[in-house]
Amino acid sequence: MRTWGPLTAVCLGTFMLLLDVTIVVVALPDMARALDASLSDLQWVIDGYALALAALLLGVGAAADVIGRRRTQVAGTVVFALASLGCGLASNAEVLVAARAVQGLGAAAMFATTLPLLGAAYQGRQRSLALGVWGAVSGGAAALGPVVGGLLTAGPGWRWIFFVNLPVSVAAVWLTLRVIPEPARAEGSSARRVDWAGTTTFALFAGALTYAGVRASTVGWTSARTGVTLAVAALALIAFVVVERRAAHPLIDLRLLRKPAFTGILLGAIGYNAAAFGVIPYFSIWLQTVLGMSPVRGSLVLLPLAATAFVVAAVGGRLLHGASPRYVIGGGLLLIGAGCLATAVLDAGSSWPALVPGLTLAGIGTGLVSPGLAGAALAAVPQENAGMAGGAVNTFRQLGYALGVAGFGTVLTSRMQDALGHDAAHTAAGGGAAALHSTVSGHDVREAFAAGLNGASLTAGAVGLAAGLAVLLMVRTKSAPVAGQTPSAPAVRTPGKQPQG
Repeated sequence: MRTWGPLTAVCLGTFMLLLDVTIVVVALPDMARALDASLSDLQWVIDGYALALAALLLGVGAAADVIGRRRTQVAGTVVFALASLGCGLASNAEVLVAARAVQGLGAAAMFATTLPLLGAAYQGRQRSLALGVWGAVSGGAAALGPVVGGLLTAGPGWRWIFFVNLPVSVAAVWLTLRVIPEPARAEGSSARRVDWAGTTTFALFAGALTYAGVRASTVGWTSARTGVTLAVAALALIAFVVVERRAAHPLIDLRLLRKPAFTGILLGAIGYNAAAFGVIPYFSIWLQTVLGMSPVRGSLVLLPLAATAFVVAAVGGRLLHGASPRYVIGGGLLLIGAGCLATAVLDAGSSWPALVPGLTLAGIGTGLVSPGLAGAALAAVPQENAGMAGGAVNTFRQLGYALGVAGFGTVLTSRMQDALGHDAAHTAAGGGAAALHSTVSGHDVREAFAAGLNGASLTAGAVGLAAGLAVLLMVRTKSAPVAGQTPSAPAVRTPGKQPQG
């Protein structure tokens, strides 16, 4: 217990928080029926969590340096558990979305402290092994999310995808307090000031941008509401830049963005999560509400993406050791883009096998991209900025997922409106396709939904290809360092922390 207890405690929390990114996907139709939720409600069930995690990750990571990392980990797990209880007891969509956002806050506190806690608990070869296990658990959580969600939704019901977090949280807190000592704080950390202004302005920027994407599916991109929201996002971004340039301890040193390789990796990170996962929730709704599949069968249709990614990541890590991240990540993003394009072949008569080739191709690309992003970011910046770079990559990945779900949902409903009209399109896209059959023919619903999914997939494919080209053109580092390679491995620094001296 003394040797591997810290790894077990950290991996429990990591598995749980990353599982909750994808576990809700298969449950969306059941949520829509139980809570009378609209499409935008379902989008916020996903985005409320991912957005809070992305917007707060850097700020909470910096705060953990000041108040203590183990203390932050425990507090985050408690918040996550209480929010999970709130999600499971939610009586309407608004309560569920609010609870998901609080869940994201707890997840940010947990995620920001995992690597620093492991770095303090292990050294040398044990650290390399611990980080390898942690990486495998992280990948497995995302892969298993839809399957676990499908099993729970088909069994005790969708609320149990949240209730199941409670015993895991209790075990994680107990283990953390029992086997993980509070790491020594870095010299001068008590005198540091957390960049709350930067955290607030970045959160406002990310939230306004995502809100504009979600609302545009209802009011349109050219509406005054969307224009005002985008203006707020732009002003918040400008404020963030001004704050970060003046902050003594910024969340991200903007001078790093002058390095084309680092900027290229960030573009790759945001494009990766958007393209690879942003359309998946809408595939799940199509499979269950239009094709009539059960949650379990619907989750298994999505398995080629996760299973292929897992195998390629495991095998590719050995075969591609030392290869240039420019080609591995850039090529992987191009494969993801091509996979998305390959799913844009649906029509009224299509069934689930039409998705398998594209999901498999995207899974190969995911297996190439996911393991190398953080290492490539570390290789693109000086070692003293490694923690900041790692935190930025995780932040941009979650932001990409939130923006992808919002933007592709808008494309989906826009294409469906052309065939069904505004209200009918939102009813079908929100999981109520079956209810439309009394007023709209089943063939029309299937044809409209297929057209919407094709549009969303084509957009996702374009995002993936653009991100791949950005990496190929901008990233010039020769190879990425292996996390945990030395006792002072940069990958275990706290996101947002700037080492002194």
